[in-house]
Amino acid sequence: MKILNLFIAACWLIFLLYWVISAVGVKKNVGQKGEWAKGSLLRLAFAAAVVLLLAYRPAFIGGIFRHPVNNFFGVFLGVIGAVFCAAGTAFAIWARRHLGKNWSAYPTLKENHELITSGPYRFVRHPIYTGMLLALLGSALALGLFWLIFFIFIGFIFVNRVFVEERLMVRQFPDKYPEYRKKTKALVPFVW
Repeated sequence: MKILNLFIAACWLIFLLYWVISAVGVKKNVGQKGEWAKGSLLRLAFAAAVVLLLAYRPAFIGGIFRHPVNNFFGVFLGVIGAVFCAAGTAFAIWARRHLGKNWSAYPTLKENHELITSGPYRFVRHPIYTGMLLALLGSALALGLFWLIFFIFIGFIFVNRVFVEERLMVRQFPDKYPEYRKKTKALVPFVW
């Protein structure tokens, strides 16, 4: 199962490296200063935590926090989890790349902000969150309960951010965004 751990760690490492590198050169936030540095520190802290957890798996992740992978069910969950993690990170990277210079580490408007509705934004309004949640769910399936708790915690944060971003987008695009919102679900295609 070390192969699954390494595969999932590689997915997260690729994701985080892309995130940090692609944050360079984004548009300036409207009416706010210094957010890029704050967002970078948050991303680097998250990256360090993920890599340490995957690489060293401290004792508290063992025992009840880790499902047994020495049986067929555990191996099956591990493989499905690894696939979900890879698909989620790929979807989030696609969304981040498609969003381009409009991206921000937290909900805010950018100078000359554009409404992006193509690419992964055709399927959900917040595909970065969707991809990250799928990757976290995959990590939970493969690596155990600790990741499930992390998935739930991050899920609450992302749902809150969806509501904040929705208010910003309606205010910025009062004609276009409500129409886009009618046609496209927030996080889960065909569901919500």
